[in-house]
Amino acid sequence: MDLGFETIGNACLIFHDGGPVLATDPWLFGSAYFGSWILSHEVPEEQQAHVRNCRYLWISHGHPDHLSLPSLDTLRDKEILLPDHVGARVANDLRGLGFQVRVLQDGVWTQLSPRLRVASIANYNQDAVLIVDLDGHLIIDANDAGDRGARHFLMRELPRFQKQTFLACLLGYGDADMINFFDEQGRRIPPRAMQHLPVGPQVAEVLHAYGIKNYLPSSSQHRYQRTDSLWTNDCATPEHEYTNGFRSDQARCLPAFLAYDLLRDDYRCIRPKSNEGKVAKPEEFGDDWNEPLRDGDAASLRSYFGRFEHLKGRFGHVTFRVAGKDCVIDISSGIDRGVTFEVPRNSLMSAVEWSAFDDLLIGNFMRTTLHGDWWGKQSTDALYPHFTPFVTKFGDNGNARTKDELRGYFADYLRRGFTSFDLGPSDFDMREALRDYL
Repeated sequence: MDLGFETIGNACLIFHDGGPVLATDPWLFGSAYFGSWILSHEVPEEQQAHVRNCRYLWISHGHPDHLSLPSLDTLRDKEILLPDHVGARVANDLRGLGFQVRVLQDGVWTQLSPRLRVASIANYNQDAVLIVDLDGHLIIDANDAGDRGARHFLMRELPRFQKQTFLACLLGYGDADMINFFDEQGRRIPPRAMQHLPVGPQVAEVLHAYGIKNYLPSSSQHRYQRTDSLWTNDCATPEHEYTNGFRSDQARCLPAFLAYDLLRDDYRCIRPKSNEGKVAKPEEFGDDWNEPLRDGDAASLRSYFGRFEHLKGRFGHVTFRVAGKDCVIDISSGIDRGVTFEVPRNSLMSAVEWSAFDDLLIGNFMRTTLHGDWWGKQSTDALYPHFTPFVTKFGDNGNARTKDELRGYFADYLRRGFTSFDLGPSDFDMREALRDYL
């Protein structure tokens, strides 16, 4: 392909300008989230070769379905381009592992080849959007970043693109987050993703809102393989569901796996082999549900959660049920609001050691039970905005845990001019949660 792109894998796009130049979020093989996730389909050798022939890689954020270290280890000759995340954790970690890294300034075009330039926009949720100009064609790789202010740049630039426009972003039933909730009687609370609401109307609404002509399914081409997370496959979005209910006379919903030739303005479908039916036991990834906590583990858990100042005064306790025994981490006295996480010891202590608690949440083998009043929210929404973002996004990945660190963190993002909290109810909730830091 002389000029165009391919979509293959969970959030991997491969851009061609006289040959492969840039690949994004190359998860090419292996598992993620303590073995819970695998790719929904194998990445064919042709596309793997195209990634190997790229000069550049762009990594949106640190989740292991986007930053796959086993895949990156086979691509060490590439220059890795990164968004300018406050805290620079991904950049520092990759440099420490010997990778060549370049951080892209927010909203500044960078030329990568004669007809290919990119602009990266980092957001306060430690994710990012990549804007790609491929000879006047616009491809927006929003993966699972959402729009937290990137539209300010997009709306400024969009009128300049008179050719085809494409948006790759996460839409679907909604499995790519913690949805493994139980009530206090031990009964699973069915997540909204189990309703299998048609995805097509979501796709049309987003395309029409931004004036984009084509949708590319992204960040949802995965499935669950652990015996303790297999249940979540009922919440994953099948590829054919993106067109279910899609209606538009001005936009298209394209297949999940394709090679798009921009000179011909046409595409061919890529038909990768499905990974459906693969099953693995938790023990294959070091998780034995009967293994108890060891000496020193409770102290490590208390030290870890004691660093997040936002939790104090809002939560009474965080409890870990490991091998049937509870380890209670007291946060604040006089507050009955708390949470119990039932989880295997190995993945729990690894997540704490690596400051990667989000990997436990997203893996959906950890069982979560809420106690007390969570601001009147439904259980499957209640970890936002006061728990998950402050622990996993701002804390683990942004290195902002104290009140002063959080103020500096958000001041930096606001200074750049690409941050907004006015797109919907969840943004309003976040602004309210951040009122002490903005």
